Amino acid sequence: MNFHGTEVRHKALILLRNGAKNADVARQLAVPLGTVGYWKHLDRAKRGECPGKHDPKCPRCDDRDLDHAAYSYLLGLYLGDGHISQLSEHRVPSLMITCDESWPGLMDKCEEAMRTVFPDNSVCRVRKVGCRNVKVYSKHLHCLFPQHGPGRKHERRIALEPWQQDVVDAHPWEFVRGLIHSDGCRITNWTTRMVAGERKRYEYPRYFFTNKSDDIRKLFTDTLDKVGVGWTTLARGSDPFNISVARKASVALMDTHVGPKH
Repeated sequence: MNFHGTEVRHKALILLRNGAKNADVARQLAVPLGTVGYWKHLDRAKRGECPGKHDPKCPRCDDRDLDHAAYSYLLGLYLGDGHISQLSEHRVPSLMITCDESWPGLMDKCEEAMRTVFPDNSVCRVRKVGCRNVKVYSKHLHCLFPQHGPGRKHERRIALEPWQQDVVDAHPWEFVRGLIHSDGCRITNWTTRMVAGERKRYEYPRYFFTNKSDDIRKLFTDTLDKVGVGWTTLARGSDPFNISVARKASVALMDTHVGPKH
């Protein structure tokens, strides 16, 4: 027995087929919103209008094209401020890159790269206190980011697969930019010196990259070596977590290809 009657259902379907919204139909006919949605689903299925299963292809499993430049940048972001997780109520894992709200341009670049690498998946921003997580769901995240594993990144070995290394070798500046945009910064240092008996202040730009993982820092410095950027390690106490780029020519290279966050 149809509680609402076939006449009411028929009126609802006519309205829905003419473009009316579910909520408007529910209010007009005094029918629960869920019932209207169910009627609409059955009607679309009967007419063959229901979409098929959403099954985006994977560059690793299905040989889908992959934008290597965007991936190299996203890989740098992931190794810095990204993580992959899967809640029990979700069918697939999610990749989240945490972006400080002070850098809206960086957030836009992150989202752009994520949409380019995952063109058939939805990307969203989740607001947190002082930051936003740029997020994408995909069952192929572990294929594209095999560095994922239990525990924190600096507590386990991080190494690139040969195919990832090929991508980074082809697009080293995108990888460096992703690492700097996640765990790095461009600052202005200053010092004083005596000139003709007068103490003068001098300012100079400098890049820093800070990460607790020895492996990730080595990936960063190895790539800097390949693009001709000089660097040094600065320790805080006994912890050598900081990579510094301060030489004028190297800073100029970084400014050309990376630049400050914005």
